[in-house]
Amino acid sequence: MKNIALIFAGGTGSRMGNTEKPKQFLNIDDKPIIVHTLEKFNNCSAIDGIVVTILAEYIDYMNELVAEYSLDKVKWIVEGGETGQLSIFNGLDAVYKDDRTCENTVVLIHDGVRPIITENLILENIVTTRTHGAAVTVAPATETVFKSEDKAKIMEVLKREDLFYARAPQTFFLKDIYDTHLKEMDLGIKNNIDSCSMMYKYNHSMSFVLGNSSNIKITNYEDYFIFEALYNLNKKREEGKILT
Repeated sequence: MKNIALIFAGGTGSRMGNTEKPKQFLNIDDKPIIVHTLEKFNNCSAIDGIVVTILAEYIDYMNELVAEYSLDKVKWIVEGGETGQLSIFNGLDAVYKDDRTCENTVVLIHDGVRPIITENLILENIVTTRTHGAAVTVAPATETVFKSEDKAKIMEVLKREDLFYARAPQTFFLKDIYDTHLKEMDLGIKNNIDSCSMMYKYNHSMSFVLGNSSNIKITNYEDYFIFEALYNLNKKREEGKILT
């Protein structure tokens, strides 16, 4: 296998408030959010396999969804960890130790609750990584950003044109990201905010892939309704009910 998507969805969705199930399993158009995400990778011809990290108590349900929606590229479903970093490591570990994994495997790390992703963005991540060594999806900052150390006063106004938001996928050669995870775990560090921040610590060069502002991560109800609106808009465009 050459290009693997790692979809991590081990969170409980505590910021969504009182819901019967974690946010990744909430429905939009009668389909769980994580299925919307997985279908984008499953339908991409360049993706050879998918690994999903999930809460232990939802592994059986995840297997049912994989069968129901014919997500045939899902090769591994593994238990998530107590942090996002550990969930990602569990997925990497499953792929790394699999006999089917090639030496030059590229892995695209993506949130299970970030379903607005295009095939073009997936392909750009793969090409950029194979050309330059690593790729991070970004979106330009669109508002003024301040720096403050005391969280009360403005210390510095940062130049907006130099600022970008890190998004996903974040894409690396499997061996590079796996080895970096092992180094952090040896140091007892288990809560890096994302993969690119961790790789930056070890001086890995990473190239940009420009994404867009709609590539949101669903963390609360506001995000949920934004995604629902964007999904319905895109659906109407595909049906020819709205001109692009």
